[in-house]
Amino acid sequence: MKDELILIRYGEIALKSEETRNRFENSLITNIKNAMNSQNITCKIKKERGRIFLYSQKICECKSILKRIFGIVSFSPSIKIPSEMDSILEVSLEISKNFINKENSFALKVSRTGVHTFSSQDVAIKVGEDIVNLTKAKVDLNNPDFEIFIEIRDKTSYVFTEKIPGMGGMPVATQGKVMALITDIQSLLAAWFILRRGCSIFFAILDDKNIDMINSFADTWFLNKDNLLIHVTKDKMLEDLNIKAKEKKCDAIVTGISLFGKNESELSKLISLKRQIDFPVLHPLIAMDINQIINKCKEIGIKK
Repeated sequence: MKDELILIRYGEIALKSEETRNRFENSLITNIKNAMNSQNITCKIKKERGRIFLYSQKICECKSILKRIFGIVSFSPSIKIPSEMDSILEVSLEISKNFINKENSFALKVSRTGVHTFSSQDVAIKVGEDIVNLTKAKVDLNNPDFEIFIEIRDKTSYVFTEKIPGMGGMPVATQGKVMALITDIQSLLAAWFILRRGCSIFFAILDDKNIDMINSFADTWFLNKDNLLIHVTKDKMLEDLNIKAKEKKCDAIVTGISLFGKNESELSKLISLKRQIDFPVLHPLIAMDINQIINKCKEIGIKK
């Protein structure tokens, strides 16, 4: 039985007002489409309140891409069926045949929205009983070997077996513009944290030695590389940052400064920046030590 679509969940967006939520949903959908297009993957996307649905013939490839799109909390390759007990039973039992046996334990997680002739508990009881009769497996709601999720939404239901974590945060381009001063992988990590909060970003560089690193980063996180790089001169760095940030209508400057830096002048550097820069200066790594920074770079794949 083949997955037909991917059910995509978001988090913070759902807390916004209706107008803002719609705008953020549309931005997230645009970001998903752009990422898929960049990898030559054809897809169709639909949305309902609280959910986005992606249809594609390349579900496996889509999974790898969705893990790197900001604003997605989790997603699940799913089978789409009518919200009828017989259909739900048929698909759940078919999945059980392939993945559950008497040596395994399992759990059902059923959710329901809309008006139906049955409750979510009715579905869990009936499907659970039939799976036990078919497989002789045990039910374990606390630590199962295998889970089947059934999400019933009005006339359509979705059955899936995994919830894959996403990057969370907010969709890129739903917040303001920032300029990140990039001197090493540490400052690139600072930019990553700001991107995750939904900002659009420019990368200010002092020379060309970091261009390959930035291009690799942009490809990994599906950033549009047009006009992404801004050159500033080392001798007039702060003056150039002010000028370039104004030209690009940025709202803030981002640096990779940490108070756990290699030398004791980090705080003085921070104070000097704030005095000479005409914009708010953001320091997302300010309280991270070097081991935390290194581990986070490894986790998200930032390399020199």
